[in-house]
This record gives sequence, structure tokens and C-alpha cells, in this order.
Amino acid sequence: RHRASTAFVAITNVPAMSATAQDSMNKLHGPLKLHNLTTYSWNVFRYVGDYLHLAGVVVLLTTIARNKSVAGISRGTQMLYFLVFVTRYLDLFDHSQTAYLVFFKFTYILTSAVVLLLFHQLDATYERRHDTCNLAVIIVPCITAAVLLTSEYSMLEVLWTFSEFVEGFAMVPQYIFCYREHGNKVWGTSLYVIALGGYRVFYALNWIYKKVQMPHYSDMQSWIGGVIEIAFFIDFLNFRFTGNSMLRSMVLTVDTKINEISDKVELKVLGSSSALRAETASGEVRRRRKTEDAAVALEDV
Repeated sequence: RHRASTAFVAITNVPAMSATAQDSMNKLHGPLKLHNLTTYSWNVFRYVGDYLHLAGVVVLLTTIARNKSVAGISRGTQMLYFLVFVTRYLDLFDHSQTAYLVFFKFTYILTSAVVLLLFHQLDATYERRHDTCNLAVIIVPCITAAVLLTSEYSMLEVLWTFSEFVEGFAMVPQYIFCYREHGNKVWGTSLYVIALGGYRVFYALNWIYKKVQMPHYSDMQSWIGGVIEIAFFIDFLNFRFTGNSMLRSMVLTVDTKINEISDKVELKVLGSSSALRAETASGEVRRRRKTEDAAVALEDV
């Protein structure tokens, strides 16, 4: 997301940037076009998008801390965002950058790691039955797309391209979670999803603004991911506020089929499946609850 801005900062700090990195960016954009791209990248749409994203992270952490629970939140989405940040922001170790970029990049990496730690600590509150998205179905195609569509075959560029594709699907597990958890009306989770969706909408406006100002501007990897995420976001808003959805039935059907295939493969290869293990664990929980209820009833007698 901050590639052009980072590149310009690096060029203005030439001693801190390797000759290879300078040559790479010049080949991609040319010195003059890169300067113009960076100038137009710092616009109001980009700033609003950044702060909406940050607000969403704050809402997420506040909701978890207040409820002492991760109920209503998809761990799959949090894992994908962590993957996005650690693959996209490797340029932190490549060259010097503005304090603004460093702050946001480190904040996103650290907070995503904290959220995953909270999932571990609050595992008893995690609603696995709703978080059914198979992450491999997202990650593997994104790896393939990144290798085929990268602008340059360097580690940083391939990983950056991979992160752009993954981000386009990062909220899908959360949307599937919400589609399955139809009756839940936790506003903390909804505000988080709305803030993240709003951030992508404003980044789309940022791309449109740059395209208008510079007709030669192109960032197909970001555009593809952005269009996918905005489509899901609009459908989520419709589902959240009206109860209607154009994508829910299709998404849940595909998700169920994928999990059925995955379970069959696991059962054949490993002799067990995630669904069977979850069912066994669920049955054990129910048996424990019945035992506890019986003990309470005897104490009352």
C-alpha cells in the first residue's frame, strides 16, 4: 500500500538505499513519474483510509478487552492480516522511511500479533463452528498469482504482490463468520468490519484520484484485491442492516463444499478430519456440561 511513498522517501535518502533498489524503482516508474506518483499518493483519501484502518484495529482490541472474549471474531481473518503485514512491510529493514510510515507499519504488525496472542489466551471463547473458511484455498492461489503477476522477480516485490492479493480476501473469513452467525448483533465486531471496509473504499478513491491525475498510473494487483474486498463489504452492509445478501448463499455453499472435500482428503490421508475432531470436542464439552448440571442439581437437593 505504501510502496510508492516508501520508494520516494528512499530516493530522497539515497545513501540509505541500495543501488539495486534505486535501479529497480527507476525501471518500474522512471525518476520523474515516481516523483509525481508519490506526490499524488499523499492525498486526503489515503489519509482517511489509513486512519479508518487504525480506528478499526483500536475498535477490535477494545471490544476484545471489554468483553474478555474473542466471540464474534474470525481468527482466520486475523491470521491473514498478520500474513499481509509481515510480507508487505519487509521494506522496513531495506531502507529509511518517514516516521508516518514506520508508525503505521509497526503498529499493524504488532497489533495483529497481539490479537493472535489474545485468541490463544481466550481460546475458550473462540467460536470455531462459525469460523469455517479454509485458509489454504485463499493462500495457495495468491501465491500463484503473485509469482505470475509480480512486476519484478525480487523477494520484496513478489512478497508485496502476494500481500496485495491476500488482503483482497483477508476479510472473507470474517464475512463467512458473520453469515453463519446470523443472529449476532455485537456492535464492536460490526464497527470493526465497517471501519476495515471503509478503509478499502477510501483507498479505492485514492487510486481513482491518482489515475485521474496521472493517466499512466497502474497498480493492477492492488485494484484486483480492492475490488474483491469492496464487493464483499457492500454485501456485508446490506446483510447487516437489512438481513438480505446477494453473496451469502453462494459463499456458504462454496465454503461448505470446500470443507467437505478437505475433510474427505484428511480422513483418507490422516485417518481423521478437522470436522470429526471438532465434533468429538463438542460432544465432550456437552458431556461435561451435563455432568456439571447434574452435580449442581444434587447439591440443591
